[in-house]
Amino acid sequence: MNQQPNQPYPIRPHGGTLINRVLSPEEANEWRQRAQSLPKHTLSQRELCDLEMLAIGAFSPLDGFMTSDDYHPCVNSMRLADGILWPMPITLSPTPDERAHFREGATIALVTDSGHLKGILQVEEIFQRDVKHEARETFGTDDPNHPGVAQIYAQGDLVAGGPIYLVEPPERITRPELYRTPAELRALFAQRGWRRVVAFQTRNPIHRAHEYLTKCALEIVDGLLLHPLVGQTKADDVPADVRIRCYEVMLENYYPADRTVLSLLPASMRYGGPREAILHAIMRKNYGCTHFIVGRDHAGARRPDGSPYYGSYDAQRIFDEIDPNELEITPLFFEHTFYCKKCAGMASYKTCPCGDEHRLILSGTKVREMLRRGEMPPPEYTRPEVAQILIEAYRNGS
Repeated sequence: MNQQPNQPYPIRPHGGTLINRVLSPEEANEWRQRAQSLPKHTLSQRELCDLEMLAIGAFSPLDGFMTSDDYHPCVNSMRLADGILWPMPITLSPTPDERAHFREGATIALVTDSGHLKGILQVEEIFQRDVKHEARETFGTDDPNHPGVAQIYAQGDLVAGGPIYLVEPPERITRPELYRTPAELRALFAQRGWRRVVAFQTRNPIHRAHEYLTKCALEIVDGLLLHPLVGQTKADDVPADVRIRCYEVMLENYYPADRTVLSLLPASMRYGGPREAILHAIMRKNYGCTHFIVGRDHAGARRPDGSPYYGSYDAQRIFDEIDPNELEITPLFFEHTFYCKKCAGMASYKTCPCGDEHRLILSGTKVREMLRRGEMPPPEYTRPEVAQILIEAYRNGS
């Protein structure tokens, strides 16, 4: 297990070095033997995702779950202890039953709920956090209905920080061949000669608005990384396997194969709006991208009454608070896009002079109702191939 050397091509990792905490097969076998006598922590789904993201370098420069030196400035000012920009806490919390075994200097086996060893935590510090303060600073609300807030409330106020090692990646149920680490994507971009790479993140099926803004971005760069998040999401989000099929059918029919890469991101959604948009950009910087698309309501969430926790463009405005030379990856901001019948093409509020009567704007609720009934949405809203996949998924109860 070695750190990756500084890689200026196509862009430096965040903090300058791409972290690698993945054990070699020989090291992993040694730890499997040692772990039998170690105290254990059962990882939550988010912690399991975070463990992998830390180990493969997607969360560079972090090499483990945060100690208080990094946690407090991160929560209060989006900084690590050394001043590096970092917008959201990455933490691990022992359960009440586990707390007696968590001591500073202890080595903890990180296991799944079935007891399967996934990683090792070397505990440097155990500290208390104010979960309501973290919620208000990180998510802008302490409302327990917010999915990200609910997660940290469920974790509790005790936090264990320290470096980690990945013994074994989480099991890949869906399309394991589509997962690539930051080092692997960087090598692929270099092989293709791409110096400018734009990443597109979504947890939703791709539709015509997504297609429009990704192709607009592709006009100014060498390559496009379609990078759907397939870790933990909300129960009512479209399942990962369905979304992947939508991406693949789009790539087969509507994108240039030599300028597009589809790769899966094993991260957990936090639904943190503005701060999570910065985290998503930093992750793509670590994966080797030079540009990152930030659309309307990026990483947003809604209250039980349907109202949003964040303004439609709050996730774009927060980038104005950051020195571009520090962030390094370039955010690309897009307005709400739609098909305009009078313009006879895709457009946005920035480019379309027409009134709403000419614009095809469908709510997500209305589209879902159509799909459940087996009805094709207009082709100006979604490609028929994608609509058919979604109709079949609803028909099969997915």
